[in-house]
Amino acid sequence: MSVAAPRMSIKSHLPWPLKLVVLVLVLGCAGAMAMWVYDLGRSFAGLSTGMSRAEEADLREKIVSLGSERDHYQSTANAAESRINMEKSAQAQLALQAKALETENAKLKEDLAFFEKLLPTSTGAQGVSIRSVQAELVAPNQLHYRILVMQGGKGTQDFNGNLQLTVTLLQGGKSAMMIFPDAKTAPVDADKYKLSFKHYQRMEGTLTLPEGAVTKAVQARILERGQVRAQQSTNL
Repeated sequence: MSVAAPRMSIKSHLPWPLKLVVLVLVLGCAGAMAMWVYDLGRSFAGLSTGMSRAEEADLREKIVSLGSERDHYQSTANAAESRINMEKSAQAQLALQAKALETENAKLKEDLAFFEKLLPTSTGAQGVSIRSVQAELVAPNQLHYRILVMQGGKGTQDFNGNLQLTVTLLQGGKSAMMIFPDAKTAPVDADKYKLSFKHYQRMEGTLTLPEGAVTKAVQARILERGQVRAQQSTNL
């Protein structure tokens, strides 16, 4: 060997099982230190393992209590909503009943006026008369009428006759008249205009008029065997 030869170093060679043991010891120490640091941090933050379990149990108890309280309030709210819905339904029914009572009251007033007209029947003049003629448009071409026919005196015999209505209207700028029952449809509508009574009879019905016609007046006539026994008119 010459003086310029490289230096040589001698290193001790560890067997690989020993290296493995050393590596496991190092990792174990590192893991233990990491766990220690983690627990130390939790302790500083007030989150130690013992406190966490106690708080978890307390929180679970609070959750159960809050759940029960929520269910109670939900049940109370549902019951209140049901009562409100029932009250609304009751109010709607009361409104319908009030409207029905108003309609019935108006009908009773009409009946009262009707029967007031019947009071002088027993002392009235002998013969048939028309005590009332009412007519109103319920639609552009629908005319509703109400007529009260009476027989004055004692009325020992029934009166048999017919009602005839004459409607005066304006159609296309010209005056026209329509007679009910119409001669063309008399067999069909004749029964609606028959009169048969001893003291009084109330007639009521609806007439269909031409589209666009303007009703001016309605005349009611009582016929007996083709002869006019009474008549009365009303203007619209």
